[in-house]
Amino acid sequence: MDRGDLNDIENEGLLLDGRDLERNRSDMSEKGTVIREPLLKRRINTTSQLAIVGANVCPIESLDYEIVENDLFKQDWRSRKKVQIFQYIVLKWTFALLIGLATGVVGFFNNIAVENIAGFKLLLTSNLLLDKKYVRAFLTFAGCNVVLATLAAALCAFIAPAAAGSGIPEVKAYLNGVDAYSILAPSTLFVKIFGSIFGVSAGFVLGKEGPMVHTGACIASLLGQGGSRKYHLTWRGFRYFKNDRDRRDLITCGAAAGVAAAFRAPVGGVLFALEEAASWWRSALLWRTFFTTAVVAVVLRGFIDFCRSGNCGLFGKGGLIMFDVSSAKATYNTVDLLAVIILGIFGGIFGSLYNYLVDKVLRTYSIINEKGTVFKVILVIAISLLTSCCSFGLPWLAKCTPCPDDLQEVCPTIGRSGNFKSFQCLEGHYNDLASLFLNTNDDAIRNLFSSGTENEFKISTLLIFFAAVYCLGIITYGIAVPSGLFIPVILAGATYGRLIGTLLGSISDLDVGLFALLGSASFLGGTMRMTVSLCVILLELTNDLLMLPFVMVVLLISKTVADCFNRGVYDQIVKMKGFPFMEAHSEPYMRHLVAGDVVSGPLISFAGVEKVGNIMHALKMTGHNGFPVIDEPPFSDAPELVGLVLRSHLLVLLKGKMFSRERVLIENGISRKFDAFDFAKGGAGKGVKLEDLDLQEEDMELYVDLHPITNTSPYTVVETMSLAKAALLFRQLGLRHMCVVPKTTDRPPIVGILTRHDFMPEHVLGLYPHFKSTRGRK
Repeated sequence: MDRGDLNDIENEGLLLDGRDLERNRSDMSEKGTVIREPLLKRRINTTSQLAIVGANVCPIESLDYEIVENDLFKQDWRSRKKVQIFQYIVLKWTFALLIGLATGVVGFFNNIAVENIAGFKLLLTSNLLLDKKYVRAFLTFAGCNVVLATLAAALCAFIAPAAAGSGIPEVKAYLNGVDAYSILAPSTLFVKIFGSIFGVSAGFVLGKEGPMVHTGACIASLLGQGGSRKYHLTWRGFRYFKNDRDRRDLITCGAAAGVAAAFRAPVGGVLFALEEAASWWRSALLWRTFFTTAVVAVVLRGFIDFCRSGNCGLFGKGGLIMFDVSSAKATYNTVDLLAVIILGIFGGIFGSLYNYLVDKVLRTYSIINEKGTVFKVILVIAISLLTSCCSFGLPWLAKCTPCPDDLQEVCPTIGRSGNFKSFQCLEGHYNDLASLFLNTNDDAIRNLFSSGTENEFKISTLLIFFAAVYCLGIITYGIAVPSGLFIPVILAGATYGRLIGTLLGSISDLDVGLFALLGSASFLGGTMRMTVSLCVILLELTNDLLMLPFVMVVLLISKTVADCFNRGVYDQIVKMKGFPFMEAHSEPYMRHLVAGDVVSGPLISFAGVEKVGNIMHALKMTGHNGFPVIDEPPFSDAPELVGLVLRSHLLVLLKGKMFSRERVLIENGISRKFDAFDFAKGGAGKGVKLEDLDLQEEDMELYVDLHPITNTSPYTVVETMSLAKAALLFRQLGLRHMCVVPKTTDRPPIVGILTRHDFMPEHVLGLYPHFKSTRGRK
């Protein structure tokens, strides 16, 4: 992809006075392009056009959610038949169905693959432990983990670095209007699926839930851009969706489907997309998102029934996470209410500290990752060895515990999973710490959530496991493997929740398994700062509606406490990665500024009928995406703003060579040669690039009429509008460009163009350093 096309610095350019432009038009052919003194010498937007996507630094650009109302668009809508409109509506629902089906299948495949690969590894290790071959068991356990971790790291480092991490910050930034070349590429989808399988199977303290959100978004993007031309997955019928607005809606459905597939929580998936992922929402999108997650639930339900007959290898109750705690009695008293408040406070403190440490670790890892792909793989191997040593070494600190007499299941556990791992213990005894470490993360959570097992885990065991999981979760997130935060947070929260439940056992009526659930809720609220969606996801996960009041209270308390210290983990990572994210509220200092105060220059504008050479010079010298078009006599009585023309549309027009020797309007020539779909946005890397143009020297002296492709109704604000109001308008409408026009008529018809970079604190406070940022306050 052309670097200029990716460098979204459309608000920087040369402001040409319209009347001077006309006076000098006649001698441009002899003297070349006339460069005039810019009106905005001081203000140059120097905010970064780069961001960390996955594990790599990539150029970023804004998305065009605005409808380009030019002559070709209007003609297309006038000529569109009812059948075509019906086809478009049917396709939207068909895409929602396909996204749900594909995400459900991928979610099931991920789970069955992890359960079988990790199950085989744990079964092999368990058999060696039963034979008292401890050294060989450790070498087998660590060796399998390193091999799987290396495979995951190699996929991320060499094929798709954008697949590293959870992907939720990238999806969130995309839905806010920020794009990078590889965020939703087919290669990213491939690595996200298999890298997540290998990473989770390698025993890392991470989950596949965050990557599933990214996976669903990638599937939606692949469908929405007409497939992939590179991989021969295209269809002409998809052309209706070659715009950022429809793709945004599809990717929102994909993100919701990812949550539904990961947690088997269709309603929670919809609420997650609404509360956390999407920046724009409407009722029609709610219907389609709910339909998509319902399809996912049906697909997963069908596969679960299929696997119950034993057709899925080692795939058992685990995998498709469903931590059923409904068998525990949800009776509680006043002491339990006080315990819930304490859990909420602990969750807020632990969660804010977790976010702080994750931010520091990510910044450190970014320095290591910049050294090259080999260093990424070495870092992953080092973390894998550390995790293996902890998982196999720490259980030696625990003493063997006699098996309870009233058990219905076998003790010690025989096989790959279970609550009672024998490890080094004699017959009739089990190692409770090994029962947590030498299991998949899903099975460990299930053990902590188990009810009626008050004495199964000792207090020392829970303390050791919490410290290990808390620290390992922090240092694991950020390495070059697909990794989610949900499972590590649920695991750590369940541990200290069960610990508090064990301590209060004599005076509390609440089961320790339910305390573990509340601990998970408190830690989730403290790290992610979501409330409604997390509440519903947890209830769908655990199948216990009676715990709704306590879950709500603990989420509200933990979020309130944590907000006193820092921001949510995903908001923090979005900022750390450098995405120019538009917040839902404006900063307080913006109320003291107006739009004209932050317009950066210089700005380039074109005449309604412009010389080809001038356009080519502007395209080569700048990376602007939008250019104002100004009509002057004889095409208008006075200089007036016609609208805005996009860089991509100019490239298509120049490639078609609809030129004339005189500065005249072309009435119907362009509409006969082009239609609206010729100017539709292609998928990543598909658009016309500057180097694709084959223009001769004599073409540079010809003229081209820009009126048919100019957006004649761009969003404009007067230069005296409050910057706070302009920022809210910019975000709520999902704009890429906002034209700033003068208050008086005796000046050029446009002052400049605002983009999202002009609203960033780095730019505004760079111009006015005496304002102190109060980001996060309203």
